[in-house]
Amino acid sequence: MRNSAIAVSGLRKAYGDKVVLDGIDFDVAAGSVFSLLGPNGAGKTTAVNVLSTLMKADGGTVRVAGHDVATEAKAVRAAIGVTGQFAAVDELLTGQENLQLMVDLNRRVNSRDGKRVVTELLERFDLVESAQKPVSTYSGGMRRKLDLAMTLIGNPRIIFLDEPTTGLDPRSRRTMWSIIRELVADGVTIFLTTQYLEEADQLADRIAVLDQGHLVAHGTPDELKRQIPGTHVRLRFTTVSQLDAAARLFTDSTRDDEALALRVPSDGGTKSLRALLDRLDEYSLSAEEFSVHTPDLDDVFLALTGRTTEAAK
Repeated sequence: MRNSAIAVSGLRKAYGDKVVLDGIDFDVAAGSVFSLLGPNGAGKTTAVNVLSTLMKADGGTVRVAGHDVATEAKAVRAAIGVTGQFAAVDELLTGQENLQLMVDLNRRVNSRDGKRVVTELLERFDLVESAQKPVSTYSGGMRRKLDLAMTLIGNPRIIFLDEPTTGLDPRSRRTMWSIIRELVADGVTIFLTTQYLEEADQLADRIAVLDQGHLVAHGTPDELKRQIPGTHVRLRFTTVSQLDAAARLFTDSTRDDEALALRVPSDGGTKSLRALLDRLDEYSLSAEEFSVHTPDLDDVFLALTGRTTEAAK
């Protein structure tokens, strides 16, 4: 595709007799967030390593930023940035020194602009106050921010984030989400692997689920959720008599006597919801609370891989 930042076809990788990637295909639109999900050992990191030229594929074709990773590795590296599972920072150096080191190593950054680039990144990632402190004194969230800041040296247009928020507290994780959204707003393409399904749900434009070397699903978060049954309407009433009457109307429903609530299967569509409410009105029944519940990505993950997200971590 002409607007593709990443195009993968028939990607295959094996370690001896163990096939990790078994002919997978996907496409990542420029300026979007693409999330690759899967249990531990599914091949997510292997895919990132191949796409970022750190590892050679056994088969298939991969184009990143319009370049073939097998024959144009240098051009691919000039267009990308990579943030791995563990922060690649030097703990003996200060935050500013880590950034300056990356400037010195990056030929794309003019030495005259290096100081300005470092200052701008420290400000952007809220690291100014700790810039002169050794990284050994940084919290986990600060290290991850510094690691991502170092990745941005040279202004890459495609960034691979391999489980960037693992081990972070909720506040630090949401800070990273904000930074990622800002990058995408600037036109950067993000390839994200994560164990946190809420993270993929919040950030990703499209998601692919990898399991045992195969892509078992691919689509937007909402498209994946719609593949899984379980959408229902929850009605809560004020009296037991109302609950009894509603249960007789909807014979396929499940009742919760303690909460005076009824769970009615539904596709969540406007027409079906209107029909449900009209039927309640026809029998002069009124629910005190009305809410629609759909499966989340945890349900999708369990249905597609046979494992809960906790078991996959």
